[in-house]
Amino acid sequence: IQGFCKGIGMANDKTRKYSSLIVDGVEAAPSRAMLHAVGFEDSDFNKPQVGIASTWSMVTPCNMHINKLAEDAAQGANEAGGKSIIFNTITISDGISMGTPGMRYSLVSREVIADSIETVVGCQGMDGVVAIGGCDKNMPGCLIALARLDRPAVFVYGGTIKPGKQRRDIVSVFEAVGGYAAGKVSDEELSEVEHTAIPGPGSCGGMYTANTMASAIEALGMSLPNSSAQEAVSDDKKNDCHRAGEAVVKLLEKDIRPSDIMTREAFENAITVVIALGGSTNAVLHMLGMAHAANIKLELDDFTRIGANVPLLADLKPSGKYLMSELIAIGGIQPLMKTLLDAGLLHGDCMTVTGKTMAENLADVKPYPDGQDIIRPLEDPIKKDSHLVVLYGNLATTGAVAKITGKEGLNFTGSARVFESEEAALAAILDDTVVKGDVIVIRHEGPVGGPGMREMLSPTGAIMGKGLGKDVALITDGRFSGGSHGFVVGHVTPEAAVGGPIAIIEDGDSITIDAENRTLDLNIPQQEIDARLANWTAPEPKETRGTLAKYARLVSSASEGAVTDKF
Repeated sequence: IQGFCKGIGMANDKTRKYSSLIVDGVEAAPSRAMLHAVGFEDSDFNKPQVGIASTWSMVTPCNMHINKLAEDAAQGANEAGGKSIIFNTITISDGISMGTPGMRYSLVSREVIADSIETVVGCQGMDGVVAIGGCDKNMPGCLIALARLDRPAVFVYGGTIKPGKQRRDIVSVFEAVGGYAAGKVSDEELSEVEHTAIPGPGSCGGMYTANTMASAIEALGMSLPNSSAQEAVSDDKKNDCHRAGEAVVKLLEKDIRPSDIMTREAFENAITVVIALGGSTNAVLHMLGMAHAANIKLELDDFTRIGANVPLLADLKPSGKYLMSELIAIGGIQPLMKTLLDAGLLHGDCMTVTGKTMAENLADVKPYPDGQDIIRPLEDPIKKDSHLVVLYGNLATTGAVAKITGKEGLNFTGSARVFESEEAALAAILDDTVVKGDVIVIRHEGPVGGPGMREMLSPTGAIMGKGLGKDVALITDGRFSGGSHGFVVGHVTPEAAVGGPIAIIEDGDSITIDAENRTLDLNIPQQEIDARLANWTAPEPKETRGTLAKYARLVSSASEGAVTDKF
């Protein structure tokens, strides 16, 4: 018996750095007994253990299919010589909680997901990981965990949703609500949009946060080529998962880890691709958080530096015409990346989860077909530089982030109309309190003040639905859904709850947003600003116990990625 126990788990130790500590030798017999009960055979203890981190949930259509994708990934790992173990983490739905107090948990969930994956993999001694995410916070949450663990790993995107009737998506519904309030959409029309916008599984269909982060992670090198450009319900996505399971075993054999892939240059590649695609402002927040987990120094100003040389090329929703499924049909993001690489805008020598460099992965990629107008040529961009504009000024001394495609204009000066919550602002937009020339100010919605930094899709959707997209602006210490568009500025830091200047704006104050000079200013004398700040008092915390209270006490500024382990 002793010989049997000593022999278990002794083969191929190079790939079993962590699981061998759990299952090898006589003293590990209790651990093996537990694992026999969940399906381990004696031979499995000699294999590297591959955790399959599934974000499956019936909470949201974005993730409702991921249980089956996890099984495909597990099969791929097993066939490649590993022993897969599927486990779950949470997910929440931004689209369902948007505009409600529940949305405060959205960004918090990124940290819960990261912590839970790190906890399971670290506790159970898994040697490698496949993480599968489908909704906005799943993806950065998975990547933060993979970076912290630094074990061979592949991320798989759950895939985008198919278009609804008349090419509708979730943003169509939010904007229909604004149209209804303006008397432009009838009861019957609103009901029809509601019932036809979401046809089945998959993430929101434009270049919103989910598709933005999937594209960024592919460009980062942490998912297989084309993982970001596959529909949720497709053979391509099933194969992507199967290949991801195989790839982790190969990464174990080659000892290629996230720290070999998630380098400074790889993050620059991800930023470049996000800009070319017209991606969500949330990418700034999430990539800062992912870089922190990977011990890479990344700052707001890096987005400005890189963005000065990278054009906006993709005509994708929300500000453009096309859906992700239509980009998939012409080849996904690989031809775009090849174009950027050939133009010297990507670092081709970055390692990826294929075990090859970015340049090697892209070597045989064909260009987009003639006649397509989803991705513009480099010489004829939608905008010659980045749509992600980092602003500074007396209202954002440590930075704010705007999404300016140029279609909204580049400058806006107006009168402040101040609201202490998203709900109050939405009500004022819908009842016509907000008028042309207003700068809507929504404060106390930052990481600390929310707590949780809610997204403002309900107000921005209502603005667009009421036809005010070019006539009002909105600034907030909260953030925006990838579906938001218009003249909007988020991530204003320092936030109101910690005494940032946004806290002392008064109704009627003149505010200027200048995307050309990258400034956000309150147009009153500095002496008056100083006097108001001197009289400011900190608000009482909205939450004193539980998850939100812990988050508010731990979270860093949005300009630092809103992470909870920056000490």
